[in-house]
Amino acid sequence: METRKGSISVLMLPWLAHGHISAFLELAKRLTEKNFFIYFCSTSINLNSVKKMLPEKYSPSVQLVELHLPSSPELPPHLHTTNGLPPHLMPILKIAFVESKPFFSHILNTLNPDLIMYDFNMPWVSASASLLNIPSVLFCPFGSLFTSFTFHVMENPDAEYPFQSIQLHESEKTNLQAMLELSANGVKDADLFRESIKLSRNVVLMKTSTEIEVKYIDHLSMLVEKKVQPVGLLVQEIVDKDEATEVMQFLHKKDESSVVFVAFGSEFFLSNEEREEMAYGLELSRVNFIWVVRFPAGEKTTVEEALPVGFLDRVGDLGMVVEGWAPQAKILMHSSTGGFVSHCGWNSVLESIKFGVPIIAIPMHLDQPLNARLVEDVGVGVEVKRDETGRLDRKEIARVIRRIVVEKHGMEVRNKVRELSENMAMKEVEEIDEVVEEMVQLSGKRK
Repeated sequence: METRKGSISVLMLPWLAHGHISAFLELAKRLTEKNFFIYFCSTSINLNSVKKMLPEKYSPSVQLVELHLPSSPELPPHLHTTNGLPPHLMPILKIAFVESKPFFSHILNTLNPDLIMYDFNMPWVSASASLLNIPSVLFCPFGSLFTSFTFHVMENPDAEYPFQSIQLHESEKTNLQAMLELSANGVKDADLFRESIKLSRNVVLMKTSTEIEVKYIDHLSMLVEKKVQPVGLLVQEIVDKDEATEVMQFLHKKDESSVVFVAFGSEFFLSNEEREEMAYGLELSRVNFIWVVRFPAGEKTTVEEALPVGFLDRVGDLGMVVEGWAPQAKILMHSSTGGFVSHCGWNSVLESIKFGVPIIAIPMHLDQPLNARLVEDVGVGVEVKRDETGRLDRKEIARVIRRIVVEKHGMEVRNKVRELSENMAMKEVEEIDEVVEEMVQLSGKRK
């Protein structure tokens, strides 16, 4: 497939996580509508998922390019993704990703794109691009609050973060420090992050909106001494929204805003204790629910074995438990959905806002605690508080679920999130146009 005459070609290489890949893909779709041609690069197992997320109308403007990672008995090709990856294999996947550099260099030489867009942990991509005099830009699928907070801690460890409404608990501070110390092959993730920002040409793109993060965008820009350009929510468009599935049929039978959707993303798995507290919390709330329960790849257990004895019988028609996967966006946009129990992964936060659904925040790790504080700060949800040891409590889970789905406060939050959704949708049009202008200038071409 050849680049269309007159278009700007962009090679995109996201990190091997579903949330990162989906963010890059949504940006790719927006850019093709502005006369860009996209080479979308990832591993074979991830490209199989991309094919399902890419409507046919984009096929002439998006070419999928396979990146070969070194394989081993411990890390065969079907594990060249973070989706369902057992946690102990994550360092091995990171090393394999970096070791794909020679093959990526061959791709660069073959395709010779006008511009490269890379992720938060791969400065080697920008270094490879500079050897061919190809400009490269960092696209960070995190929020600006998390990015600025993290960068602030790295660069000014003894200084207070300037926004007092955003704080981490002591255990969360410890976890953040541990995250910054994570390394693979002797290289810290924090150093990769810092270098990735440093090498980005003139601008850093962020998956966010000034409607919710303007002060954090400005702060980040000051810290990194580059322009920080928001690209909007980049929520995937819904197709076949009336598809007759068991999940959708369940929603069709429920009253408006009466169902809570429970999902913790594609990479985090509840412990046995957390799963038990979640189950009893749902049971105590007496609220309709759809709960997506997931297990790491290769774990031999069933939903019935993983949940408290008699749970499914006791909740009866109130609830539905789905193993592995559910159509999250379709569920969130359904009129019966009144709340989203979420780990506050950034994609899930933006998707919930997009569809006007209040968030019941139960953050677990990484950027999620800060995202949860943002959710409360902008008034689009309520966080479930943990006890002093960091444990979840079933009564607290039930209390917050009822506050959002049943009580008056839930209507106030729902009105706030719907208003914000409308404002962000309008803002995204402007933000994408600004991204296009930045990319045109960097590529040295005219649209």
